[in-house]
Amino acid sequence: MAADHKTIEMVLSSVPQQHPFRFIHSILEMDDDHIVGTYRFRDDEYFYKGHFPEQPITPGVILIETMAQTGVVAFGLYLLMKQGVSSDHMKRLVTLFTMVDEVEFSGIVYPGEKVIIRGEKVYFRRGNLKTKVSIEREDGEKICYGVLTGRGVNLHET
Repeated sequence: MAADHKTIEMVLSSVPQQHPFRFIHSILEMDDDHIVGTYRFRDDEYFYKGHFPEQPITPGVILIETMAQTGVVAFGLYLLMKQGVSSDHMKRLVTLFTMVDEVEFSGIVYPGEKVIIRGEKVYFRRGNLKTKVSIEREDGEKICYGVLTGRGVNLHET
């Protein structure tokens, strides 16, 4: 069953990354098996000043982070919520990567571009989420893809 608007808003409000390091604007679709989100890279993103002056492009590490924020963080929060984890507990979690694998790049993202992020669950067990994630242009052209794994951790618990 697809997530409703209220659930999507709750998940978005629980994503711990914030400006200037938040790379998810919206969630278009989400259910137990997949998620689809969007992000538009602003012309004034902090990293464009140095990557590269006069010819700015989005760094690959930022594209990986963009895939992670939708495909692992937001998707993981949704799956935890479906298991009955409270929104208060979810807001205390940060996601730590346990694996980034098989990432390939086939395109460049320029300032001002809107991208679509698609995540497909490989597994979710014992709090670990493994997803196949991709970024594409609005016309469907793939920019990058890979397999990402992470888990939610409360850094304040001992």
